[in-house]
Amino acid sequence: MKILLGGIVALIIGFIGLVVWWFEFLRVLKGVVPIILVLGGALAVYLGIEDIKTTSASPPPEEKPAEKPAEKKE
Repeated sequence: MKILLGGIVALIIGFIGLVVWWFEFLRVLKGVVPIILVLGGALAVYLGIEDIKTTSASPPPEEKPAEKPAEKKE
């Protein structure tokens, strides 16, 4: 119950803060978005390179021959 009340209070204070400091929020957002895009792009490039390395380094999976079903004796 305390967590719920704390969340509601934080939500109200955050909403009031956004209304009061809207233009400052936009200024910070304009500065943060390019940084997030650069870091996200770098992460995507890194993961793409790692994916290429793993797919080229691993041997293709071997297929097992299909087994015939066992016949039932009656």
